[in-house]
Amino acid sequence: PAATQPPQFTRYDIPAEGFPGIGPEDAPIVIVEFSDFQCPFCKRFYDETYQQLLATYPGKIRFVYRHLPLTSIHPEAFPSAEASMCANEQNTFWEYHDKIFENQDKLGRELYMQIASDLNLGVTAFENCLNTGKYKDLVQQDSDFAINLGVQSTPTFFINGLALVGAQPLSAFTQLIDKELAGEIPK
Repeated sequence: PAATQPPQFTRYDIPAEGFPGIGPEDAPIVIVEFSDFQCPFCKRFYDETYQQLLATYPGKIRFVYRHLPLTSIHPEAFPSAEASMCANEQNTFWEYHDKIFENQDKLGRELYMQIASDLNLGVTAFENCLNTGKYKDLVQQDSDFAINLGVQSTPTFFINGLALVGAQPLSAFTQLIDKELAGEIPK
């Protein structure tokens, strides 16, 4: 029998610093998700895998959210990304993130303001942030970075720089994370 080649892994350099993140700063696993708040597959990941993933590796994952609004098919993707960054200014990115996915069927200005109010944000500051387009360039830069990297769909994840594409089940994440934690994947 012919010798089999070991699988090839490509590690990408994906900056995580300065982007909304949850989990310990020094976690051994950093997952960067490029996502779109209006994407049904991103919602599926949120609904079926996100909480389970964090619960499976307590204290071992730093989960970072980056924007890739697919504006050609999701007209509210860009505005919702901007709204989430306005919430981030008031240290409520993750709560806002959760509410957007939980209300994905109602995306729009009215919802963004309602969530800000429900989360007790400074609504005037939040609205000013939205009105001025303060995060338009940042969201566009995130999107450009992902596209230049070759990301073609959402959600796309980078687990310590290793790509995992799509709303994968928990098992796809654990398989890669377990190998990474065991040091089985070359750096």
